[in-house]
Amino acid sequence: MDATEWNARYAAGELVWSAGPNQYVETRLRDLAPGTAVDLGTGEGRNALWLAEQGWRASAVDFADAGLAKGRAIAERRGVEVDWICADVLTWRPSEPVDLTVVAYLQFPMPQREQLVTNAAAMTAAGGTLFWISHDRHNLEHGVGGPQDPTLLSDAEELASLLIRQPGDWHLTEAGRVEREVRTGDGTRATAYDTLIVARRS
Repeated sequence: MDATEWNARYAAGELVWSAGPNQYVETRLRDLAPGTAVDLGTGEGRNALWLAEQGWRASAVDFADAGLAKGRAIAERRGVEVDWICADVLTWRPSEPVDLTVVAYLQFPMPQREQLVTNAAAMTAAGGTLFWISHDRHNLEHGVGGPQDPTLLSDAEELASLLIRQPGDWHLTEAGRVEREVRTGDGTRATAYDTLIVARRS
């Protein structure tokens, strides 16, 4: 989908995504000391908003104005400050490297996926953390939801391989497949499979 399609989707009704952060963003990042953070492909800003409420100086980046407008309105209601930036996540970079880079469910085919890894790694400061979660390739046959185009799916081995090629000394604190419980359209519970990478740049 391009920006026009995402803007139409965000403008069609209430929140497209949940109001709270991704469960793995919350569990894996809650103990980090706050600093500067970038949430790439923020959508309506759920992860950026949560980071700001934890004391982070968060920037939320997306190419869809309508999603950013929703996030901005939520931030005003909650009384938190987030820097909302309409830009291409494949090319935009902050003026200075940040302490935390979050990439959540940005599904690109190759070579754009490698470009995203490169850009996310480059904006992460020495001593900083790169957090990545996306729909796993395993999900296509064994899970529910997510893209049904296999070219948009990857796994931890592939992403870790792309990351460790980047400049800097990267230490993978977590790299694997995780499960996420979801509710299907008929209200039953099912399992979705995600790729989770947490890496620290030494």
